[in-house]
Amino acid sequence: MTRTTTAAFSAALALVAGLALGGCSSADQTDTTPQLKVSGAFMPEPVSADMAGGFLTVTNTGDSADTLTSVTSDLSDDVQLHETKDQKMRQVDSFDLPAKGELKLRRGGDHLMFMGLKRTPKKGDTVRIELHFEKAGRIGVEVPVEARTHNPQASGDHMEHGGASSHQQQPSSHDGARH
Repeated sequence: MTRTTTAAFSAALALVAGLALGGCSSADQTDTTPQLKVSGAFMPEPVSADMAGGFLTVTNTGDSADTLTSVTSDLSDDVQLHETKDQKMRQVDSFDLPAKGELKLRRGGDHLMFMGLKRTPKKGDTVRIELHFEKAGRIGVEVPVEARTHNPQASGDHMEHGGASSHQQQPSSHDGARH
């Protein structure tokens, strides 16, 4: 082959390879990684010195579901996931987070329980937590400590804290306001 033929052949080969690889681009594939955002996090100032409740909303805008498997914190070595069904609370191993959905941890519903507190947080403090998800990994969250009566679901003026519900939830005897 001549130098001109070799150069033309190499250019054509590069073009074909580029087009073939372009067909494998990620733009043609669905992103299967959950896309998570945490909002409305708060902890009511605890009534007792040994436990507190935590509330937040996790929004998943991705095409893949995920699972909250655990929570760690500098406030407690024992952060539990609690669900409320039929006005009874129990510890669970995980919370599911659907694709294009939300996980709402709120008063009167599913929530976090911080057991055996290392210190008693006061209104105005911030508690650092880390949410552990099966697929998305770890997400750090700064949780502000609010007044014991703080309840964003009861009022429409706190939309940035997870929004108001269409009906008011009655605080359970096991959430952060009652400990």
